[in-house]
Order: sequence, then structure tokens, then C-alpha cells
Amino acid sequence: MIQKKIIAHRANTNGPNPKLENLPSQIDDCIGKGYDVEIDLRYHIQTDTYWLGHDEPDHLVTLFWLAARQDKLWIHCKDLDTLHHMSSLTSGYNYFWHQEDDYTLTSKHKIWAYPGKKYTNNTVIVMPEWNNMNWDYLRVTSCYGICTDYPDKLK
Repeated sequence: MIQKKIIAHRANTNGPNPKLENLPSQIDDCIGKGYDVEIDLRYHIQTDTYWLGHDEPDHLVTLFWLAARQDKLWIHCKDLDTLHHMSSLTSGYNYFWHQEDDYTLTSKHKIWAYPGKKYTNNTVIVMPEWNNMNWDYLRVTSCYGICTDYPDKLK
């Protein structure tokens, strides 16, 4: 089997679970299982605070919390302020911004592909379940990583 990063989308492991998504303790559980984790981050300039949450700022975290996990996090900046702030920090964080772009390049030079788009060995395939990709095929295909709500299926 080809080694690749398995990335838990919003810290989901066995399907979407809105109550656990972007929850710091769930993120730590995923990292403990050996997964990287895609998180949704919002930085509030006025209060100099960091928040996890897809649609809203739900969970307050610190820069120290992020730094302690930076090697395992794929940080989806949810707005321009967050993207700008992340770009001003020291290197080490892997962050990106996208909406429905076919591709975006992360700060660590990995290609983040919109679901269903072609990929290379430097690409993260995102949400393969949206396109009914075969899990056995995903285990052996040549890509950099796979971001999914079902990482346990790839173990």
C-alpha cells in the first residue's frame, strides 16, 4: 500500500457528526489515532482570539493550542482576516483558503483539490465519498493525502 496522509475532515472519523466537528477534544482524539485533521479556523482581530467552527466561531482555542498540533493540522482559513493573520505568523503552519475553486495551494505547497477533480501525487483528494470513489482504490492510488469524513474506512 502506498503511504499517504489520512486527514479527518473537521475531526470526523466515521461520517459527519456536527456535534463533534472542530471540537478540540475530538481533534486530539483523531491525532491520537494517527490522523491529520482539517480544521476550520477564524481569527478575530478585535479580540486577538482564535475560534474553530465551520459556519460560526464555536470553540475558542489559543495560538499555543494550534502550535502544539501544527504538524497534524490542515487549517482552512474561513475568511480573509484569518488568512492574512496566518500568513504573518512564523512558518510551520499548514493553512489555505478556498470555496469552490478546483484547486488551491496550501502554505506547505500541497494541492488541495475540490471533490471530484483530477489529482497528482502532490494532491490531497478531498471528500471522495461525495463522488462514490472506491475505498479499495483510494488505499492504493498515488496521491499525497485524502481528506474525508470516513478516515477509519482507509485504515
